[in-house]
Amino acid sequence: MKTLPSLKALRAFEASARTGSFAAAADELKVSAAAVGQLVRGLETQIGHPLFHRSHRNITPTEAGLEVLPRLGIAFDELHAISRQISGNTAKARLTISAPASIVSGWLSHRIGDFMSRFNIHDISLRSDNDPVNFDQNGIDIRMSYGRFHYRTHDTSEIATDTIYAACAPEFMAKNAPLDLANAPLIHTDWGPASASFPTWRNWFEAANIPIGNQADSGLIADTSMAAIRLATSGLGVCLVQGLMLKSMLRDQSLMVAHPLSLSRGQPYCMTIPQRSANRPVVLQFRDWLLEACRNDIETSRNFPTPKGETP
Repeated sequence: MKTLPSLKALRAFEASARTGSFAAAADELKVSAAAVGQLVRGLETQIGHPLFHRSHRNITPTEAGLEVLPRLGIAFDELHAISRQISGNTAKARLTISAPASIVSGWLSHRIGDFMSRFNIHDISLRSDNDPVNFDQNGIDIRMSYGRFHYRTHDTSEIATDTIYAACAPEFMAKNAPLDLANAPLIHTDWGPASASFPTWRNWFEAANIPIGNQADSGLIADTSMAAIRLATSGLGVCLVQGLMLKSMLRDQSLMVAHPLSLSRGQPYCMTIPQRSANRPVVLQFRDWLLEACRNDIETSRNFPTPKGETP
């Protein structure tokens, strides 16, 4: 009868694949990196094929490794919960959330406290990642992204389509009233080629039927939406900002809508949940909360008055 792999070896493989290195897995498992590597090599010898592609210090799961990794993750999560239950402790919900850096810093980090208090869940990892992400290697349970095109092989659903507003600090508006955007200092966001569908000031001027001069291409340039927003809240000009991020700034009056025109984003915000996490209660709770919170904040921003008493 063939000997089954040991739980230690399986745990070493799962942790290495999820964290992306033997060293990180060793830190998690409280053993040496050499011990983790030895366990994984022994497992590979036992099953007769490699579980990792190795190059220098990098490791990536082979097709065989990727095939079993989701089930191992679920199994060890369940064992972890059972162990805590047997020991008399309430099992902590482990939840790893991934989103673009602008969403994490500009919205999610401010709003997630509501989710934590509502569901009494505090063991959360909040990651800032660029698309595409490796769900299994990084242990990601749910990914919020812009557009559906990144994760065609995973279960991806739409959250909402956001709106873009021209916004500035109230002090800037008062100092420059009546505000003439054709001649006002503008703050631009350089999104790079991966985010070419984000509206630019040139798009905004064309939609507003305002003659486009050098102003549409001149002014301060920031490489993230949050940097552009911070420049605007400092009174240095007018920026284009997503409604999702605008709600809290409208409420605390650090920003105000500078013009009634608004532009819809070309793609919706989406969320992707890998199969291994699809039935976890904590993931389903966060999914429902994210839908509600995101849609509510986008809609609230649409209902704030503009300088002319109109709604965008």
